[in-house]
Amino acid sequence: MSNDHEIENLSTETRHFPPSAEFAANAIAKPDLYEKAKSDRLAFWAEQANKLHWHKPFTETLDWSNAPFARWFHDGELNVSYNCLDRHVENDLGKRVALFFEGEPGDTAVYTYQQLLEEVKKAANVLIKLGVKPGDRVAIYMPMIPEAVIAMQAVARIGAVHSVVFGGFSADSLAQRIQDAEAKVIITADGGYRKGRASALKPNVDGALADGKCPSVSKVLVVERTKQEVAWDDSIDVWWHEMMATVDTEHVAEPFPAEQPLFILYTSGTTGKPKGILHTSGGYLTQASYTHKNVFDLHDKTDVYWCTADIGWITGHSYVAYGPLANAATQVIYEGTPDTPDWGRWWDIAAKYNVTILYTAPTAIRSFMKMGREVVQHYDLSSIRVLGSVGEPINPEAWVWYREVIGGNKAPIVDTWWQTETGAIMISPLPGVTDAKPGSAQVPLPGIDAKVLDDEGKHVGPGHGGYLAVTEPWPSMLRGIWGDPERFKETYWSRFEGTYFAGDGAKYDDDGDIWLLGRVDDVMNVSGHRLSTTEIESALVAHPYVAEAAVVGAKDETTGQAVVAFCIMKRSQAEKTMNELDVSKELREHVAKEIGPIAKPRQIFVVNELPKTRSGKIMRRLLRDVAEDRPVGDVTTLADTSVMDSISGKMSTAPSED
Repeated sequence: MSNDHEIENLSTETRHFPPSAEFAANAIAKPDLYEKAKSDRLAFWAEQANKLHWHKPFTETLDWSNAPFARWFHDGELNVSYNCLDRHVENDLGKRVALFFEGEPGDTAVYTYQQLLEEVKKAANVLIKLGVKPGDRVAIYMPMIPEAVIAMQAVARIGAVHSVVFGGFSADSLAQRIQDAEAKVIITADGGYRKGRASALKPNVDGALADGKCPSVSKVLVVERTKQEVAWDDSIDVWWHEMMATVDTEHVAEPFPAEQPLFILYTSGTTGKPKGILHTSGGYLTQASYTHKNVFDLHDKTDVYWCTADIGWITGHSYVAYGPLANAATQVIYEGTPDTPDWGRWWDIAAKYNVTILYTAPTAIRSFMKMGREVVQHYDLSSIRVLGSVGEPINPEAWVWYREVIGGNKAPIVDTWWQTETGAIMISPLPGVTDAKPGSAQVPLPGIDAKVLDDEGKHVGPGHGGYLAVTEPWPSMLRGIWGDPERFKETYWSRFEGTYFAGDGAKYDDDGDIWLLGRVDDVMNVSGHRLSTTEIESALVAHPYVAEAAVVGAKDETTGQAVVAFCIMKRSQAEKTMNELDVSKELREHVAKEIGPIAKPRQIFVVNELPKTRSGKIMRRLLRDVAEDRPVGDVTTLADTSVMDSISGKMSTAPSED
């Protein structure tokens, strides 16, 4: 039995995938990067920062005198948009493609760095014409179209602060975020395309502003995307294309202090007021560009990079709107869903643009696993040379499938751990340097100090689990919660004194590599054993029947908590006639064999789908409601609210452990 201070480390992984000699020889990152960062961490970060263009050079790397409120490069001045656009054009890269856009209906657009700069300059002038000043907040509520990236860059260019709200949020959620940030202008679209149809956006903006709920808003700037009919108020609504046609095409990017606020991004917790995570300019761009180049082994002259994230999430900020553009990368952005018009859409896009680097979420990977590899195999994906994973821990079997089927058994996988709060990648393999291990984020990146701690804040050793914490400040760290400094200190800095607590469980394997175990809230206490849901989910997905699994802990009179699993069968299995009792029994025994009898689920539900938000996150709190036989909570953030009706209907029929 484990002691009370750590999460048990039960599963093991023995497979290793060293980089090829050819890849290692040409890799951007070199093994000495770790030692270089370790010998003088602040000098290392200053060196990374100086790869940006500073209008006024900084003289102090870090001011930590008012911890936990950091100031990085604070006496320097720069312009984020200048670093992402102007300097590349000035360096004769204006003709390089910045964005390949693929709309869901099949329309396309190409923007060179010169063209993107011209559009951003005009958009900056539009914002100025609408009265936006440095420090003002601008809400962005848009589909994944080029104008979304242009809007973000334009806001940054004039020293304003953007708050991007994911297009899947309701009018009430949007209003709450607009009110908290006191946004002056909203940039939106009439709608976007999703799952083969036009999905309206402006009506939600109208709803958010109704009845004077958001008095700070003076104008709504609307991009015409779907040409749907929209309600119009001439006193507040203006068309993007009309405004863009009326402004000057020149705009000089002025410098701003490194600690100038860049954006607020709200985290959508299950309870309480959403937290407006604040990021500033110099440190954020330093780490976003450094990690993008090294983690993805970006060769900017030859690579075509595609991050599938929406700009409404932090991944779409750091690894679409900022990091790639700061590195003069050529990237693909796609508006729609991976299954429209069919499950081959992503792979058709990857083949069309000769994508070399693909960064996506384990949820998407497992969805493709469920459909079977034949969906992928008739597309030419030979251009892909690096694969990335983001958003949640990736189970080893999905990792191996991703490498074999998408990466042609040769592309290294970077399994990245980071958060909205951290701003950029913190833990990841380095392609060309690291012997990759399926399912493990492995080690903190050069320049990052992260450790696994027990309840008392002591560093646990190899083979032990606990809580992931960042023990030294880092450049892209959040600078606070918008308007609530006390909540910032209480939420992130009170668990371990002077240390950032990420809220995630983690373990070291015997080699000292880090494995993420999901949110600490998802750790179960079964008969005194503290077990991770992630490890049990990984064991289930390792079974040939299972495409995806979600595990929760449910109250149990005997054991305190019991393991309850929800499993989606692979399409090839689902088409067979299966006795659910036999399947459940086999999967329970499989978990017992892979991890141990203590982890065997009390109950297994075979379901067609799991409750997910439109960003792909599994809503485990709803599954806990089902497992504990209580009314299901709020489902408004789900991509498909009917999923819970289907799952709840299975409650009475799912077999239980004898």
